[in-house]
Amino acid sequence: MAQILIRNLPDDVKEGLRQRAERHSRSVEAEAREILSAAVTVDPVLAWLDDSEQLRRQLGGVTLPVPERTAPRPVMPL
Repeated sequence: MAQILIRNLPDDVKEGLRQRAERHSRSVEAEAREILSAAVTVDPVLAWLDDSEQLRRQLGGVTLPVPERTAPRPVMPL
């Protein structure tokens, strides 16, 4: 497994990480791993939405006809 060293981490960030780890019953290292993993993991639904938006932009969108409004139909009593 790879390792990472983060230099010049502000004290308040380190303390916040420690508190967050404590709330989740994890070590600071395990909490940092969890945060980093979540940050780079792609949610399939969001990926699909991004792909759909990109396709919509490439196709230029779709213009749908809007039918004329008519009077409402009478409601039949039950």
